[in-house]
Amino acid sequence: MANIINLDRVSKGYGPTGPLLTDVSLGLDDADRIGVVGLNGSGKSTLLRMLTKAEDPDSGRVTHRRDLRVSALPQALTLTAEATVRDVVLGDAWLPAAFEADHEWAGDAGVRAILDGLGMPGLGLDTPVGPMSGGERRRIALAALLVRPADLLILDEPTNHLDIAGVNWLAAYLNKSLKGALVVVTHDRWFLDAVCNHIWEVADQQVRAYDGGFAAWILARAERERVAAVTESRRQNLLRKEIAWLRRGPPARTSKPKFRIDAANALIADVPAPRDEVTLAKLATARLGRQVYDLEDVTLHAGPKLILNKVTWHVGPGDRIALLGANGAGKSTLLRLLAGVSEAGGFSAGKTVRPAFLSQELAELPGELRLLEAVEQVARRVKLGDRELSAAQLAEVFGFTDRRVWTPVADLSGGERRRLQLLRLLAGEPNVLILDEPTNDLDTDTLASLEDLLDTWPGTMIVASHDRYLVERVCDAVYALPGDGTLRHLPGGVDEYLRLVEPAPAGATTRSQPSAAPAKPTGGGPSAGEIRAAKKETSRIERQIEKLNQREEKLHAQMAEHATDFAKIAELDASLKALQDERGLLEDEWLELAELIGQE
Repeated sequence: MANIINLDRVSKGYGPTGPLLTDVSLGLDDADRIGVVGLNGSGKSTLLRMLTKAEDPDSGRVTHRRDLRVSALPQALTLTAEATVRDVVLGDAWLPAAFEADHEWAGDAGVRAILDGLGMPGLGLDTPVGPMSGGERRRIALAALLVRPADLLILDEPTNHLDIAGVNWLAAYLNKSLKGALVVVTHDRWFLDAVCNHIWEVADQQVRAYDGGFAAWILARAERERVAAVTESRRQNLLRKEIAWLRRGPPARTSKPKFRIDAANALIADVPAPRDEVTLAKLATARLGRQVYDLEDVTLHAGPKLILNKVTWHVGPGDRIALLGANGAGKSTLLRLLAGVSEAGGFSAGKTVRPAFLSQELAELPGELRLLEAVEQVARRVKLGDRELSAAQLAEVFGFTDRRVWTPVADLSGGERRRLQLLRLLAGEPNVLILDEPTNDLDTDTLASLEDLLDTWPGTMIVASHDRYLVERVCDAVYALPGDGTLRHLPGGVDEYLRLVEPAPAGATTRSQPSAAPAKPTGGGPSAGEIRAAKKETSRIERQIEKLNQREEKLHAQMAEHATDFAKIAELDASLKALQDERGLLEDEWLELAELIGQE
C-alpha cells in the first residue's frame, strides 16, 4: 500500500457556527475503502471537500501524491440542461476533458450496462438531461465517474435515489471493478458493511478511525463508550469528594490549600461537551380495531401508468410490512392511497384507523412557522409514557435544543426537517405508521433511534424503503411492486427480491424485470406453502426471543439494584426462571421449524 493523501493538523469552521474540525491528522492509502459516518452537521461533507482540495482548511495542510487523479460526486451538482447523457457520461459536459473515459467502457453497451445497473434501463445516450429529476441526474453523474479511471473515488451519499437492487449492484461493481481508493459518505449501513474496510467517525470536531465496516465500528464504538463511562464514573466520585471537602467548614474557599481548589477546578473543567443525542420516544397510541386496510380488486393508476390491476390485499392490526420496488414502480402512489391522500374503488379503511403519513417531500411541514410553532400546531401538550410534556419539552426529547426551537422550519437541515415531521406525526397519536423513505437525510445515530422506536411500535406499520438494514430489522413481511400491476408477497424477504430482479453483474449484463419464482418440485418433502408458513413463523419466534432477551437484561439489572432485599430477589428470580422456560420452549419450536425449512 502507498500513501496518496495526508491531512496534517487540519482545522475548519464556518463563521458563527464555530469550528467543525480541529487539529485533524489523517492518512489515506491507495487500497483504502473508507466509510465516513457522523451526525448531521458534524462536518462529513466538509471533510470530503478538503480531501479533494475543493475547499482549503483554516489551518493545517492537505497534501496529495503527485499526479493524483481524484473523482468526486458531491451532494449538489449542476448539469447543463442542453447536454445529453452521452455528453455527461463520455464527454466533458460535467467533468473536465482531462478525465477521459476508460476505453473499456467507452462503447455504448458498456455505458448502458452501468446505467441499467444504476436503475435506468433503456435510457438512450442521446436523451437530454434538462427534463430529468434530481435523482436521475445524480445517477448519470455517478455513471460518469464509474466509466473513468481514478486513483481516488469520493462519493457523497451515492445510494440516495437508488433502489435496493441498485445499491446491491453498486456495491458489487465497486468491489469488483474499482481499482483505486474509495471514500464514501452514506447512511446506508448495509452498503458500508458490503464495501468498506475502514470507518472514519466525525464527532466532537475530531475524526476517529476504525478497522472494518459498519458492524465492526458499532462494536468498537460500544467498547469505547463503555470505557468512557467507567472513566466518567471514577471522575464523578472524585469530584464529589473534592466538592464535599471544599464545603467542609467556614469559610469555604479562602482557607483551603490552593492545590486542592485547583484539583477541583480541573475536574470540573474536564467535563466533555455533550453529544447531540437524539431520542425518538414512543408517544401514546390510539386504539386500533380489527380492520385496518382492505383492497378488493383495486385498480390504481399514477397518471397513465398502471400501478395495481385488480389487486386484493388485506392489512391487519399489528402488521409490519415493507414495500419494495424500483424507482417509479408506484410505492409512493400506493402509500398515498393507504394514507387517504388519494382514492380508489374497492379500497376501505377501518373506522378506528388513525394514520400518520411521512412523505418523501415533507410538503406537510409549514415552512413559514418556527420549529416550536410547527409542533404546537399539532399538539400543545402530549402524553409520553406516564409524563405529560409541553411542546417545547417534547422538542427537546427529540433532540432540538432551547435555541433551536426558534429556528424557522425553512432553515432546518434535511435531517432536522425529517426528524421534526416524525415528531409532529407521533404527537398526533396515530395507530398506523405509513413511512415513505423514512431514512432519507438521517445520520446513523438517528437511524438507530428510529429503529429502536419502530421495534416496539404497537400499531400497524407500512414502510417503503431502499434501506435494506431498516427493512430487515423492523419489518415482518415484504411485498414487491414489480411494475406489472401486481403486488407480490415475498416470504424470502430482500434476498428473494434481489433474486427476482436479477441485478446485472458488475459491468456485464442488464437487469431484468421481476418474474415469478420457479415452482418447487413435488415429492415427499414440505410443500412451498408449508415452507413459506414456516419461514414466517420463525421470523415471529425470533422477534419474541429478542424481546425475552431484553426482559432478561432488565431483570438482571433489577436484581443487582435490589441485592439486599431478599423478598424482592426471590420474586425477581421466579420471574427470571419463568422467562427462561418460555424462551426454551420457543427455541425448541424454532429448531423444529429450521429443520423443516432445511428440507426445502
